[in-house]
Amino acid sequence: MTLTPEIYFTHVPTVIDMNIRSELYSTNEFTFAVAVILSAQATDKKVNEVTPKLFRVAPSPAKMLALGIDGLKSHIRVLSFFNNKAKSIMGLAAALMDDAGGGDDNYKFPKKYHNRDALMKLPGIGQKTANVIMNVLWGAPNIGVDTHVFRNAHRYGWVGADANTPEKVEEKLVKLIPKKYHPIVNHVMVLHGRYICRAIRPKCGECPVARWCNAPDKII
Repeated sequence: MTLTPEIYFTHVPTVIDMNIRSELYSTNEFTFAVAVILSAQATDKKVNEVTPKLFRVAPSPAKMLALGIDGLKSHIRVLSFFNNKAKSIMGLAAALMDDAGGGDDNYKFPKKYHNRDALMKLPGIGQKTANVIMNVLWGAPNIGVDTHVFRNAHRYGWVGADANTPEKVEEKLVKLIPKKYHPIVNHVMVLHGRYICRAIRPKCGECPVARWCNAPDKII
C-alpha cells in the first residue's frame, strides 16, 4: 500500500498539536505577516529570537514606519537577507498606512485583503507568503509550499520531478489532496516535516504513517 493523502491526513494529525496554527511569534495580523516575511530562508526558531523585542516597539504599521528602516535592520540583521526583508517590511507598513487602523497595536487586515490576489499586491508578499497568511489568520484552504512541503510532496511521490517550483507543487497538491484537508495541509506537513519526516535522518520509527511509506530514503 502506498502513502496516499487520505492516509497521511488521517493519521499524522494524531501526533501534531492541532491547536498550534504556527510556531512563528506574533501579536496581531500585521506582526504575523512581518514574521512570515522574515522567515524566508530562516528557521522559525531564529525568527522568534528577534521578533518579541521588535514587536514590542513596532507592533503596527505606524510604529514600524516610526522605527525606520535602520532601526528595523538593527533588530533583524542576524537573519539572512535582512536588507531586502527590511525594505519589504517598510514597504508593507507604508502600504497599510493608507487604510484605517494603521496605528492600531491590534492591527487587522481590512477585508479587502482577505484574498490572495489583493495580498500579493502588497510589498513583500508573494504567493507562498499570501497562502500562509490566509491559511493561518483566516483558515483559508490555501497551501503554502515551504521547504518541508516541497520536499515531502516529492518524497511521498505525490508530485513528480516536473513539479520543480513551489507554484507547481501547490497546483498539483490542490488537485490531489481532498478539499476537506486543505485548511490543515500547511500546519500538518510543516510540523511533521520539521520534527519527524526530516530532510536528514527522518524519525521513521516515530512516524504514524511509516508502514505505508515507500520513500527511497526511509530508515527502517
